[in-house]
Amino acid sequence: MGVTRVVVGLRHPLKHLRGKAIQLLRHQGIQVDVVGEDLQSKLFKEALGSCLIVNAPLLYRAAFHVPFSVLKYAMTADGKIAASTGHASWVSGKASRGRVFELRGRSDAIIVGGNTVRLDTFTCVVDPRLTARHVKGGHVPVRIVMSQSFNLPEEANLWNVHDAYTIVATQRGARRDLQKKLAMKGVEVVEFEMLNPRDVMSYCYDRGYLSVLWECGGTLAASAISARVIHKVYAFFAPKIIGGVNAPTPVGELGMKQMTQAIDLIDVSYEQVDRDMLMSGFLQPIPDLSPVIPSVDEIPSVDPEVSPYETNIISFYKTWDTFGAFANFSPHPISLPDENGDCFTWPTVEHYYQAHKFVSVDNPQARDIVQEIKQARSPEEAARIGRTRQRELPELVRSDWESTKIDVMYKAIKCKFSTHPHLTEMLLSTAGSVLVEASPHDLFWGGGREGEGLNYLGRLLMQLRSEILGTVQTTGKIEEST
Repeated sequence: MGVTRVVVGLRHPLKHLRGKAIQLLRHQGIQVDVVGEDLQSKLFKEALGSCLIVNAPLLYRAAFHVPFSVLKYAMTADGKIAASTGHASWVSGKASRGRVFELRGRSDAIIVGGNTVRLDTFTCVVDPRLTARHVKGGHVPVRIVMSQSFNLPEEANLWNVHDAYTIVATQRGARRDLQKKLAMKGVEVVEFEMLNPRDVMSYCYDRGYLSVLWECGGTLAASAISARVIHKVYAFFAPKIIGGVNAPTPVGELGMKQMTQAIDLIDVSYEQVDRDMLMSGFLQPIPDLSPVIPSVDEIPSVDPEVSPYETNIISFYKTWDTFGAFANFSPHPISLPDENGDCFTWPTVEHYYQAHKFVSVDNPQARDIVQEIKQARSPEEAARIGRTRQRELPELVRSDWESTKIDVMYKAIKCKFSTHPHLTEMLLSTAGSVLVEASPHDLFWGGGREGEGLNYLGRLLMQLRSEILGTVQTTGKIEEST
């Protein structure tokens, strides 16, 4: 019988991703009902609420231009997150800690403060890794340490970037000596003029992060709440009492003097987790973006000679950006030879690029790395494997890599655009505009935070665009690249 009816829970909040899918389905005779528009009963209103909760990260990011941020903490029945000595292992039970691993696995980044790192490492209570240890080989969030003074230990599990990538956000000029030592370990150091949660979240937004988990102490938590960058709270209550006048609490001073000033949580839910109780709720209402149904006029036709976009600079970075399909992580497979010369379908350009750092190296370990990258379940995982192995095992990287990596990349993106004609149309629609890969940290392929990057990926795309336009002008049609 095939599909006869489709129920759409929520239109996409990003305008450029709201295309003609519903119209096309309806033109094919398929009944399409949109919750809240075509379906407005009490039952469907409840369903719409569920859709909003599920899509909360994207909605918050689209509305406020910061990642969706969750503050998580575990506290005793008398409201303490640690003893007066700082000892905190463990406030909650094993089942609750397992839930925390799940939260981490759904986050793009985990944030802690410098004080948390100092206490946990220097007191030898626990040397945190901040990884989603329950998911082997799955998504691994970036770890971010916020430290204004950079008073951090030289040795810590967080500096082992084989487990996960680590960023330290600090104030400009803080402890240059330690900055250099951590950079040698592969830790990225990002300096801010004035370190604060709002600017760090803006930076994370620029990096394309969708969801961030805060696992910090009370002082930083209060600062983040005051900056209105925390959107949801997960609080684990353990059935134990520790006492202590100076024992830390989950949220520090907010400047409130009366109970009437307290922040009320919204859509609160409770769940028993073994002996603990988990309470969760939103600090701010889920934004109701209520997108308007796009008209035909809102979808520009492709004209290689005229760009339908207003700006002369077009930036792209994450795959959900307007021109996110230009990114190497976009889900567009390419068929090119592998290390044996056999035709192989690479899931993404990033898989192909990372694997070719080790192709043709006469070493069994290098061949194993190529296989590991080929089997990576996501471009993020492929990039992590390739970059980590390159840093840890430089002797396995092909000797001509620095001189050939641009050619490798160009071959891959040329195949990508010739394989997927709609990408070629999108590329041609940018004629007359400068393309910039807006990575804030990759200064070779990207443009950098302040335009200091070389932007080689953007350059290669513009080169490919010129070649295609030259073919169109000569033959009057788009020909496949070889």
